[in-house]
Amino acid sequence: MIVNSVAYRDGKKIADVQRDEIHSYLQRNDCIVWVAVRDPEPHELDRMEEEFDLHPLAVEDSHHGHQRPKFEEYGDSLFLVMHMIEPDGDELRVGEVNIFVGRNYVLSLRMRSERNFQDVRARCEREPELLKYGTGYILYALMDAVVDRYFPILDNIETQLETIEDQIFAGTSPRANIEALYGIKQDLVTLKHATAPLLEAVGKLHGGRVPQLCNGLGDYFRDVSDHLGRINQSIDAARDMVTTAISVNLSLITLQESEVTKRLAGYAALVAVPTMIAGIYGMNFEFMPELKWAWGYPLALGSMIAIDVYLFWRFRRAKWL
Repeated sequence: MIVNSVAYRDGKKIADVQRDEIHSYLQRNDCIVWVAVRDPEPHELDRMEEEFDLHPLAVEDSHHGHQRPKFEEYGDSLFLVMHMIEPDGDELRVGEVNIFVGRNYVLSLRMRSERNFQDVRARCEREPELLKYGTGYILYALMDAVVDRYFPILDNIETQLETIEDQIFAGTSPRANIEALYGIKQDLVTLKHATAPLLEAVGKLHGGRVPQLCNGLGDYFRDVSDHLGRINQSIDAARDMVTTAISVNLSLITLQESEVTKRLAGYAALVAVPTMIAGIYGMNFEFMPELKWAWGYPLALGSMIAIDVYLFWRFRRAKWL
């Protein structure tokens, strides 16, 4: 489904292009056409391939979808795949945008994603002096928008991680903490899969041999690369924090179990003393010392209490109880 189709000349919008007018605008040499499509059907992709003269391998990737982020050059045209990551309740939904760029056209195919690029189009139209660079600048604007949308996702993950770290030392359920930490780790892996390959792709657009369509825009693509580098570093740091938090949580569980074991051992010792004394005097031998002594029972009972009080005091002093 075509969402938007606009023609530009000298950095300014000249027309909203209807579906059946795209071909005629593509034949012109004095303008560029930017077409945005959402969740295209296979037959629509085939029609776009014919109309824009797209490379069959790039179209094949778009047909299959679920591609790894990448950048390819096919002669004078470029093909870029990026992941669109959006919050979906407590999980992350991974969409995809495939961007075909030629001398006089930009075709963006957005799949499994709710958020559009209206803000990107508005930005480009507010900057006609940069839009004069042509399709390369539109490619930069789309990439910059997708990358900048990763920052709120990462900020939210880091906020969740800080909250769980506080809960670990607040004595909440260790199992719940570990489950939450593993959920965060999965989100970080999802974000890493979107950004790490893209960092390599953007590197081909600044410095060294740059595609002709991107000439003069090296500083802009370098800025995108810088943002991706910061995101990747933050992801790596957050993953290390998750690993450390899991280790700390498990260590606290071990310490808690050790404290329980010490308490049980202390109480067992308190019970063992009277049990031992009662066991000795319960053996019913005829010739036992003090067996018929009038003060035998009070003395045995007092000994039990005295020894237990002494043991309790020592255990408390040793912080076992």
